[in-house]
Amino acid sequence: MERRVPAHIAIILDGNGRWAKARGKIRIEGHTVGYKKIEPISLYAQSLGVKVLSLYCFSTENWNRPNLEVKFLMNIPIEMEKNIQRYIKNNIVVKVSGRKEKMPKATLQSFEHIVDATKNNTGMVLNICFDYGSLYDISEAIKKIKEDDAVIDENTIYKYLSTSEFPKVDLLIRPGGEKRLSNYLLLESAYAELYFLDKYWPDFSEDDLDKAIDEYNHRNRRYGGIKE
Repeated sequence: MERRVPAHIAIILDGNGRWAKARGKIRIEGHTVGYKKIEPISLYAQSLGVKVLSLYCFSTENWNRPNLEVKFLMNIPIEMEKNIQRYIKNNIVVKVSGRKEKMPKATLQSFEHIVDATKNNTGMVLNICFDYGSLYDISEAIKKIKEDDAVIDENTIYKYLSTSEFPKVDLLIRPGGEKRLSNYLLLESAYAELYFLDKYWPDFSEDDLDKAIDEYNHRNRRYGGIKE
């Protein structure tokens, strides 16, 4: 059987803090290692033929974490901007999904520069979900639909989501041992295959991505119907 590669893979980058704690380190050291995983996993996903890779990096609820940790996470886009030439060289298009209003100015400016610098690339889309929450995104979509006096139906809601330009999620992966979606791409993942593993994100490898895709290939995707 020919191996099917999911067009859209979403990953919840979970377990950075617990990874650090298990090694007697402070939480931000786990986030540092976790951040460094983004580029190699993205490049490997592109090499497999993935069209969109969405990464849950910071949720609308993560503002409740300690100030030091939040401040560190807000600097990740700034660090990512320093490596922008590698994304350009590897033909990756970077997009950002999430609220912009609460981000520090420097964080937002880095994201805007990264998006602009990669907009002419033609390879895989790396969708960074930052200050993202699915319920917020849905509520904003409904507000815009009302402003446009559009008919509210399923297709219209999808059209107004911040992720409307992407295909729906085929495979959602969550490392870290938790088995919940945590307000992440809820509508987009309505028929996604879910894959959970106990390994923390800093230990997530290309081999783990392969195993998730292999499991995806053994799932019978029926979309509510019957498939022999």
